[in-house]
Amino acid sequence: MINRTCRLLAALLVGGPLLAACSVDMGGFAFVNDQTASVRISTSEALLDADGSCGGDANLDPASLRNRPSAIAVGISECDLVRLKRDKPTDVLIGESGRGQREVQVLYSEPGGREIYLFTDNKLTRIVMPGQG
Repeated sequence: MINRTCRLLAALLVGGPLLAACSVDMGGFAFVNDQTASVRISTSEALLDADGSCGGDANLDPASLRNRPSAIAVGISECDLVRLKRDKPTDVLIGESGRGQREVQVLYSEPGGREIYLFTDNKLTRIVMPGQG
């Protein structure tokens, strides 16, 4: 019994300090095992990635969760468009304007035609439907 207790104590003395210094970053949440836990949550809106998925930190601001748009209209975010369309876009082009603004072009090719959505700084500014005057 004493031998088993000594081995357990030795393991804790050797391994304890190693575990106390551990930390894990899980995409927006950071847990640190130093007898206290810290959590990092971003309040910035998620942005569309080049593959058409919403990446980055999720916006956990309660006001933004209550005011999600229910229709595609000028002013919605990139990820709101994808959520409302219920499908990943055909193509996404991400760039920067000469004034340092994020500019995104989102293309959806559908049986009824193509739709291009133009965003500036994560806000829909224009919808282009080629062939429609």
